[in-house]
Amino acid sequence: MKVLFVEPPKRFWFVMGEYLPPPLGILELAGYLESRMPDVEIEVLDCQARMLEWDGLEKHIESSRPDIVASSSLATCNAYTTVRAVATAKKVNSSILTIVGGQHFTATADESLRAYPEIDVIVRGEGEETLADLVRAVKDSNSFTDINGISFQRNGRIFHNPDRPMITNLDQLPMPAYHFVEDHIRKYHFTMMAGANTIYGLVEASRGCPHRCTFCSQWRHWRGTWRSKSPKRIADEMEFCYRNFGAEFLWLTDDNFPLGPSARQLCDELIGRGFGDKIMWFVQARCDDIVREKNLLPKMRSAGNMWILTGAESASEAALQNFGKKISPDQTRDAVRLMKKNDIFAQATFIIGHREDTHEALSDLREFVNGIDPDLAIFMVLTPFPGTEVYEEAGKNGWIEDSNWANYDMVHPIMPTE
Repeated sequence: MKVLFVEPPKRFWFVMGEYLPPPLGILELAGYLESRMPDVEIEVLDCQARMLEWDGLEKHIESSRPDIVASSSLATCNAYTTVRAVATAKKVNSSILTIVGGQHFTATADESLRAYPEIDVIVRGEGEETLADLVRAVKDSNSFTDINGISFQRNGRIFHNPDRPMITNLDQLPMPAYHFVEDHIRKYHFTMMAGANTIYGLVEASRGCPHRCTFCSQWRHWRGTWRSKSPKRIADEMEFCYRNFGAEFLWLTDDNFPLGPSARQLCDELIGRGFGDKIMWFVQARCDDIVREKNLLPKMRSAGNMWILTGAESASEAALQNFGKKISPDQTRDAVRLMKKNDIFAQATFIIGHREDTHEALSDLREFVNGIDPDLAIFMVLTPFPGTEVYEEAGKNGWIEDSNWANYDMVHPIMPTE
């Protein structure tokens, strides 16, 4: 039995500059599968790091001869790329079982299975336990009917099994299986943040978000919950990436890294291990948390945190209320000032293209950003991602003018303003 995980050829999101991230999602899945089923052969193929285009992927699948191909599917704008990857596997051998997952395919499971017959199984939600059950069923020639957390098609029929309960203790997960991509570990980099020669690693400190922003698919995908690894486990994972693979720049991938007692304990762990001047790390945090926990910022800086992205979204109280953001422009202003005061690079992201946006509103936003003066400001177009309240509202009102998933990248306008 052989499982091939694929990071397919794709274009990266140019807004953040030139970079090449490790394929964390499939490395986590590969690590879990390896720990639970050591008799299964596992391979991870990162087409970006290997500089493989589609013909190279096809040839690799031919030579590798996997029983299962599971493709990475990070974002909605990569949906077609994911489908093309599994279609390539089916072209090589129609008996290969093809698996996809992630937020987009979870939110569009029925639609996607009807549209793309090359997808055999969609893993909905959290993937580790579900994927292991799937591989075990294939290995033992068992039915998929009792596997929770999947949608699948068989003989022209589509089945949606019940949801799977989420993992209660994330500390029990194995380390991401970076050893499967060790041969090209030095290729992973993020030029804007750490230069082209600094090895770039990803660490997942938590899953989910307790907030309910209308434009974000995270909270619904994780069923409105937030679960974190312990501060010690997070520090262990950061040290694991640094000691074993030389990753000096680490992005904590949490959609929202809550600042508070756990963050303070993490900083104490890193400082106690002498990592404050050996690694640099990046987080995404809410501006109200930054303001509330302002006394934590000096310790974060001492522990190696050099960059924070905060979702400011708008200078309009009405727009922020509509987004369900529950922050204020004053908190954004204070958060930027506090980050810069503590020598932490201050990145702020803003949303344009809200339904009620006008020329004047955009002009006011520009003036607001000039006034607070973050180190980096990025303006992103409001995008109705499947699984969000914005998507449901836009669909109900007929606002969606572009159904090409490749354009759902927060750069292309998908729906008009009034």
